[in-house]
Amino acid sequence: MSLLSIFATAILPIVAIAAVGFLLGRTRDVDPAPLNTVTVYVLAPALVFHSLATTTLSGGTLARVAGGVAAYTVAMVLVSELVGRLVGESEPVLSALVLVSAFPNAGNYGIPVSEFAFGPTGRSTAVLYIAAQSVLIYTVGVYVASRSVGADGLAGVKRVFRIPLVYAVVAALAGRWLGVVPASDAAAMTTLKLVGDSSIPVMLLILGIQLARTNYGAALTRAGTANVLKMVVAPFVGLGVALALSFEDQTVARVFVLECAMPAAITPLILLVEFGGDERIGGVSVAEYASTVVLTTTLVSVPLLTLLIALLDAGVLL
Repeated sequence: MSLLSIFATAILPIVAIAAVGFLLGRTRDVDPAPLNTVTVYVLAPALVFHSLATTTLSGGTLARVAGGVAAYTVAMVLVSELVGRLVGESEPVLSALVLVSAFPNAGNYGIPVSEFAFGPTGRSTAVLYIAAQSVLIYTVGVYVASRSVGADGLAGVKRVFRIPLVYAVVAALAGRWLGVVPASDAAAMTTLKLVGDSSIPVMLLILGIQLARTNYGAALTRAGTANVLKMVVAPFVGLGVALALSFEDQTVARVFVLECAMPAAITPLILLVEFGGDERIGGVSVAEYASTVVLTTTLVSVPLLTLLIALLDAGVLL
């Protein structure tokens, strides 16, 4: 498959829907918060439950993906921490660098791309990836965001127990283990699929709206290190983890690497705003820094992900 074909089938649909959200955010005063609330509490849990309850992936594969997400996150936290200190970054920008480098946009960008590129297996793997990452981002992520101002992140960590995604994963896996998952053509499962499928375009619209609200300004000149870590180093770290775990399903391994290569996520920006304070370093706040990295890595991801999908699809990397 040519690069142009891969771009047209796997990347262009994502870019097109996100572009609609971007234009909407630029031309209308749209608050993405209500949309995000609906997605987090209704649409995404339905997507997670249906995907995991009906997936053909084995229990061993599910465990490997979850373990791989943890290993990748820890590795990227350590690498970005080291690089940040070597280039002379200080708090709170150092913690911001760690967060935007370690946590990819595996949800409202990664799930659609993975599904378009690798089909149902891509979707199931991406859903499991974001479920595992959600737990880590409200534990490890909250700690990193809080440490920049010496705050106690325990209250934030407790949020992990209020994330519906976590309970959707538990319910789906428990249902599979007990053998009580309804047939895929049952009314309940059909409804869940309908609700879950709607989450994908809504996620992309939210992404576009959030990018339209991004205020980069002076932070643009400081985003280079984070861009290299997120879009160059992270895919190789993900590849190393995938090779070490020896996934039984080659498609799962490829989707895992693809998810690791996604641009910076929006959630770290939210954590930094809430837990990282508003101190400015060199005229740049952590919110401006993080939002700039989200914007730039998203733009850079279009050609890089197209190339990565081509290499993965051709079996060059895995």
